[in-house]
Amino acid sequence: MAQLLAGKTALVLGVANKWSLAYAIAQAFTREGAKLILTYQGDRQKQTVEELAADLTAYKTLACDVTQDAQLDALTNELKGQGTVLNAVVHSIAFANREDLSRPFLETSRAGFTLAQDVSAYSLVAVARATAPLMAPRDQGGGSILTLTYLGSTRVVENYNVMGVAKASLEAAVRYLASDLGPSNIRVNAISAGAVKTTSARGIRDFSKMLEGVAKIAPLRRNTDPAEVADTAVFLASDLGRGVTGNIVYVDGGMQIMGLSRSESC
Repeated sequence: MAQLLAGKTALVLGVANKWSLAYAIAQAFTREGAKLILTYQGDRQKQTVEELAADLTAYKTLACDVTQDAQLDALTNELKGQGTVLNAVVHSIAFANREDLSRPFLETSRAGFTLAQDVSAYSLVAVARATAPLMAPRDQGGGSILTLTYLGSTRVVENYNVMGVAKASLEAAVRYLASDLGPSNIRVNAISAGAVKTTSARGIRDFSKMLEGVAKIAPLRRNTDPAEVADTAVFLASDLGRGVTGNIVYVDGGMQIMGLSRSESC
C-alpha cells in the first residue's frame, strides 16, 4: 500500500511522552512516510523529546514555547532559513492549573482562566500565523493544520471545568482560521478524541471513573484507542482529506451522540 504522507513534511508540537496523543500521531505520520519535525518547550523537555525523536526517526527537533512570540518567530525563521516547506502541522498543546480542574468552574481564578485560554486556545492562532507562510503553495496542495479537542467543549463534563471552556474557544478558532486560510488552500480541523489514558489526563479528578463510564455508554462499548486518533490525523493531513476544513471530527466511539443512559433516565 502506498504511504499516504510520502514526500510530505510535518511539524508536530506537543509530543511529551510515549503515551501522548501527539506521539501516536507522530508514529502514524512516520509510518506513512512523512518527514517529521518535533518541538520541545525549554531545556527540561529537550532530552526527553530528542529521545522520542530518535525512536520516531524524526528529521529534527526544535525549541518552541508557544506562549512566547519570540520563540515562534525563531521557529519560523529557522525553518524558512533551511528552505523547509510544511505540508502538515499538528497542535497538541493544552494546559490548565490543577486547582482549576478540581474545583467548581464558578471558582476559576482570572489568572487561571487566562492561562488556560492562552496555552490551550490562543496558541493555535499563534502557531497558525507562524507556520502558514511555510506551507506549500496553493497549486502544490497547500497544507493541513490540525489540533485536538474534547467533548467537554460542548457538554458539561465533571471536573473538566476551565479546560472545557478553553476547548470551546479552540474549536471556534478552528472555524475562523479555516475561513482565513482557505484561500491559500490551508485546511484547519480538530479531532475530538474520546477519553484516553494519557499523562495529562491524570490531572482530571476521577478520570478512571470517566473511562469506566464511557466504556459502558459509548455505542462501541469501549474507550478510544490512540491509534484511531492517529489514523484520523493521517487522513486529515493527507490528500484524502483535501476537501475537509473547519470541522470537528469525533473519534470517540460515538460517545458524542449519547444522552442519558437507561439507568440514568429511569
